Amino acid sequence: MYIPPLFKEENPERLAALIQDYSFGILVTSPDGIPFVTHLPFLLDPSAGKHGKLLGHMARANPQWRHFAPGTEVLAVFQGPHAYISPSWYLSPNVPTWNYAVAHVRGIPRLIEDPTELDALVERLTQFHESQMPSPYQSGLADEPRAKLLDMIVGFEIEITELQGKFKISQNRSPEEQQSVIDGLNQSNSPLAAAVAKLMSEPQNLD
Repeated sequence: MYIPPLFKEENPERLAALIQDYSFGILVTSPDGIPFVTHLPFLLDPSAGKHGKLLGHMARANPQWRHFAPGTEVLAVFQGPHAYISPSWYLSPNVPTWNYAVAHVRGIPRLIEDPTELDALVERLTQFHESQMPSPYQSGLADEPRAKLLDMIVGFEIEITELQGKFKISQNRSPEEQQSVIDGLNQSNSPLAAAVAKLMSEPQNLD
């Protein structure tokens, strides 16, 4: 990923927060040099290994899991908040641009096909998302139908080897213009614009 030094984000906590908040990512493999993409929900375990692990599963009918050759890296992309930036928000003549935050994760995948381990993975993913629901779902499936459903998916974990972050949020502008951009974003009806404004307003961006 092209990252100008000013926009490079290396704080692991900020990158982990982005991945956790925008966990529906893009998994990219490249068998025979041809990119293959699947859009998937991920769960980040930042405490596993040196850089953490990503957990997920896909349909067994999806051929991408067969790309997980031993020692082969894969790429997961997480798109955080993003928004159009109007030149009218600057204090001097300028051009339109876009503010955004993204994280790229490279790592070594491992398949999870053992029924017990796969069941635990699915339960962990479900509990993570259900914890945000007012009335969390409780699985009532009997063993046999649950086993049949589990047989239709393949679980995996990705041991992270490299984590890149790019937060392009007007760091190349004066504090006055940054505040003007924040004010403009906050006047928008877009939740993404509000999220960019919030990201820009964090203390480390206003020092």
